[in-house]
Amino acid sequence: MDRLLYGAAYYDEYMPYDRLDMDIAMMKRAGINVIRIAESTWSSEEPQEGVFDFSHVTRVLDACEKEGISVIVGTPTYAIPPWMAKAYPEVMVTDRSGRRPYGARQIMDITHPAYRFFAERIIRKLMEAVQGYSCVIGFQLDNETKHFGTCSENVQRSFVRHMRERYQDDLERLNRDFGLNYWSNRINSWEEFPSVVGTINGSLGCAFEAFQRQQVTDFLLRQSEIVREYCRPDQFITHNFDFSWKGHSFGVQPDVDHFQAAKALSVAGCDIYHPSQEKLTGKEIAFCGSLTRSLKKDNYLVIETEAQGFPEWTPYEGQLFLQAFSHLAWGADSVMYWHWHSIHNACETYWKGILSHDFAENAVYREVCRIGAQFSRLSPHLIHQKKENRAAILVSNPSLTALKWFPFPAGAEGGMDYNDVVRWIFDALYESNIGCDFVSPEETELSRYDVLFVPALYSAEEACLERIRDFAAQGGTVVATFKTAFTDENVKVWPDEQPHLLKECFGVLYHEFTAPVDVFLEEGKDSAASAAGEALRGLLAEAACGLSAEAACGLSAEDRRARLFMELLEPQGAQVLASYDHYAWGKYAAVTRNSYGEGTCIYLGCMTSPAYLKALIGALWQEKGLADWKQDYAFPLVITEGTNQAGKRLTWYLNYSKEPRRCICPAGGTELLSGESFAPGAELAIGGWELRIVES
Repeated sequence: MDRLLYGAAYYDEYMPYDRLDMDIAMMKRAGINVIRIAESTWSSEEPQEGVFDFSHVTRVLDACEKEGISVIVGTPTYAIPPWMAKAYPEVMVTDRSGRRPYGARQIMDITHPAYRFFAERIIRKLMEAVQGYSCVIGFQLDNETKHFGTCSENVQRSFVRHMRERYQDDLERLNRDFGLNYWSNRINSWEEFPSVVGTINGSLGCAFEAFQRQQVTDFLLRQSEIVREYCRPDQFITHNFDFSWKGHSFGVQPDVDHFQAAKALSVAGCDIYHPSQEKLTGKEIAFCGSLTRSLKKDNYLVIETEAQGFPEWTPYEGQLFLQAFSHLAWGADSVMYWHWHSIHNACETYWKGILSHDFAENAVYREVCRIGAQFSRLSPHLIHQKKENRAAILVSNPSLTALKWFPFPAGAEGGMDYNDVVRWIFDALYESNIGCDFVSPEETELSRYDVLFVPALYSAEEACLERIRDFAAQGGTVVATFKTAFTDENVKVWPDEQPHLLKECFGVLYHEFTAPVDVFLEEGKDSAASAAGEALRGLLAEAACGLSAEAACGLSAEDRRARLFMELLEPQGAQVLASYDHYAWGKYAAVTRNSYGEGTCIYLGCMTSPAYLKALIGALWQEKGLADWKQDYAFPLVITEGTNQAGKRLTWYLNYSKEPRRCICPAGGTELLSGESFAPGAELAIGGWELRIVES
């Protein structure tokens, strides 16, 4: 790709009347240079078994070929036609509730041989129909693929075969690793291996969910193999990964291992949806974008994001512009909306696109035109921006799954899960203007980072823990949270003192844990503190100044509240940065710091307030010499940097509030949107819901 992609999903099949030429003309006026087609309409492309009709696809391609609009073609396999469900009911997914009825999308068993046969056939027929078009620049595999809870007898048999291969028929080792003696779950022959649907064994349940995630990877790899048979060298293969959902894109996807599944792709892609209006923060754009960028360690595509979306997301004036450029700020090479027009029937009638139901020009369309003009003009400056971050967050699908089986205690923080812990860390970095990458537990190239955050790494192989320990010994800084290094890869609790393999690293251990009720943090009182640790503690107190109007200096009582979960830490050489301010728990540490080898290890025994965590990170960044001018400013003014193809520095100033903001532009340069030049140290004004991009 030699230009930024700007576009939308387009469905000629959904139109109430023929308006293709009008739509193409409106797209060109808006600066839209790419559309995505075909991924949702298998029943139009194969209306009867073995009868194919790609006329809707080819007529759009003909128009795009003529008008110079690029196209991404999606394989239509995520929504099966009714004839398949009727003639081959066994392809319908069986999940824990039973066999799903036909009607919704994504209700098929992606592992079933019959479904795989029909999926491969429609992909090949579609590829044959589109391979002669030069406007087709890439292909999207399926759509937001997941395993959909598949646990049919066929899948259960495959899982047993998988376990037999993994354990080489050693049932004794299987029973030992998974603790199957408990409640008489011991397996004495492979033939009696029970269905995992009713299992009470979390280890076995987590292993099955890992197996389900592997089915997604295998499915996308197979689709990629088929598509590559037809691809030109200049065409890419992508997929639109989605994320966990809490009313919007939120965290690590529990049903897909993105790092593994991305191996099927030449370019990573994603769908990002987020609150708007007064709730627009940019956090979801940054989180999902940073995670997707980390999958291939390269730029990525935003394949779906909102134009209007839910009624409560209709953007204020200027917000759509800010959102579009925010995606680019975190390394995206495209912004594509779902979708071009609002649909007039079915379940997504009120998930609105660029155009409303009347197809008329509206405020959103006019803002899309403004964005498209700037994308076209600034594409040489902004495409393929590279980002280098000093920090990384280690995220783990096995830990996410395990903490679903063994959740945090219910209470005031009820409903919080692994992703809430991940977002607690990420959001604190984001609000402190500190960029980060994401790494998987298999990552071996940690040395390119200065600081590694390890949120709730509940389940991990010893090899992963050893890499974390070695990273610290060789001079890195590790910041880990509660629930780290508690179980092995089989979700079996380590039988030694916690945290397993890392207690020397962190200089701390614990035997007990509980849910915090009216527990607060107070400054540690460690008479044997090291000079470096004392400096960090002093910086922490200094960084906390002014964080709350309730306190002249330091954190308010609410800012010091312990949340969600607390481990009763016993220092074994570590300095106590904070202990628990509670009559029963006061002798235990809450936050510790330890020197290990050439590095530093900080352990958070409880979830703290965001204010406390940001103060801790700010103090740590100063101690390690990582702080720069960006930390002088904080959310809602978000500042991030990258390097463009010309080797010039791009500094993005993003104002996620209605109030104007001002800040210093240290290096000076040219503000790309206005063309205005700034001398080093000049003051830059950023209006409400606006941004500035300075090229230095």
